[in-house]
Amino acid sequence: MRTALALRHLAFEDLGLIEPLLRGRGFEVRYHDAGVDDFAAIDLSRVDLLVVLGGPIGAEDEARFPWLIEEVGLIRRRLAARQPLLGICLGAQLVARALGARVGPMGVKEIGFSPLTLTAAGQGTVLQELRGQPVLHWHGDQFELPAGTVSLATTAACAHQAFAPHERAMGLQCHPEVDPARFEQWLVGHIDELAQAGIAPGELRAAMAREAEGLKAALTRLMQRWLDQALL
Repeated sequence: MRTALALRHLAFEDLGLIEPLLRGRGFEVRYHDAGVDDFAAIDLSRVDLLVVLGGPIGAEDEARFPWLIEEVGLIRRRLAARQPLLGICLGAQLVARALGARVGPMGVKEIGFSPLTLTAAGQGTVLQELRGQPVLHWHGDQFELPAGTVSLATTAACAHQAFAPHERAMGLQCHPEVDPARFEQWLVGHIDELAQAGIAPGELRAAMAREAEGLKAALTRLMQRWLDQALL
């Protein structure tokens, strides 16, 4: 049985819609809770897929969260081994940082639903499965592109929405994985951030209701294609 290990930074920011897809492929799905579980105990040789999930902290915030140093080191080793790796939001930022790129505030919050615009390099990649589908964005930081990589997708607010360190790894700034059935947890858990950004929970709730079916279908197509590619 293959094993998927997800590095989780906040309880409700989990694999979401990705988890049943992995279980359907016969994966055993495990979570490692950052700051609670010991990174030194992870044996990457026994992990077939590593997923680094999102969270509200900064990728360069090790002064407040010292375990980030261990997490970035783990990601760096995974990248060096060229084994399957997916980073989502904070996870993508940590992947970029592990490759020597800077991560910092955008100066604006990108919270809400909008489609990605694929770059020339993103055309023909698995990201085309998200073409035209508004996806959830929820971040205030952004990553610079690591050396040797190119931007695969953009939005008006964020120039780099996706990149691929190698053919079996991908970083996504957006959140296509969120399970619409559990989106209320996000609204409750991030209510202070929403208030600071002047966004009413009802706006996001209504948008998720409109996009739920399209998101599920697009995420399924994206992940099935990417897993076929990454797990070769």
